[in-house]
Amino acid sequence: MRQVGIWIDQKEAHIITFSEGSVYSKTIYSDVDTRIRDEGEKKQFGRFGSQYLVDEKGVNNRIQEYTQRYLLSILKELKNADEIMLFGPAQTKGKLEKIILKDREVALKLKEVKVSKKMTHNQKIAYVKDFYKII
Repeated sequence: MRQVGIWIDQKEAHIITFSEGSVYSKTIYSDVDTRIRDEGEKKQFGRFGSQYLVDEKGVNNRIQEYTQRYLLSILKELKNADEIMLFGPAQTKGKLEKIILKDREVALKLKEVKVSKKMTHNQKIAYVKDFYKII
């Protein structure tokens, strides 16, 4: 049985898998950058005459696109899991939960979504181990 715990925030996801008495850990980093600037750009706006133009919509679209790509890459990792538990400090786990619930096959495996704080790698492993009651 493959029991998976995922600690996720906007920057990275730690996928911790318990299978046949072994622990496997994988980290997936997101490409989400909330301060996207072109090379050499000093400020987050462009100057047009005496007016300043801000590309907020473009930046927000890029952030959403990168976030979607990041979450779908995590979803691919969950196809072989038997049980899944999500935890983390940020809103990203809620976004991942929505994507999981759209995939019927994976949605049936989702056991719980929990709020947790920042943790060390060993604390994350212990948290997942405690959730699945693995000795």
